Amino acid sequence: MTNEDNVARELLGEITTLLNRFPKVLEHRAAEIEATGKDPELASKLAKGADAMRDSGNLYITWARHFAALSEGSSDAADDEDESENFNI
Repeated sequence: MTNEDNVARELLGEITTLLNRFPKVLEHRAAEIEATGKDPELASKLAKGADAMRDSGNLYITWARHFAALSEGSSDAADDEDESENFNI
């Protein structure tokens, strides 16, 4: 594995972590807003945004793994692993 391969895999790990954390942050903020009663519409939008980010995270991670494998010269870049487990879906 070359240094570039290591960078791609390292970035893939970072992307996975961030895409897992982001919806949780949105949900937390939505809960804070809802608890204060400040803006229920904003809280609802943030909660829906968290759901959308969680759902789409699977797709982005699948493609990122595919291209990381291609960059490593893998002829079988497709991965049958279900990414939804990473996002608590």
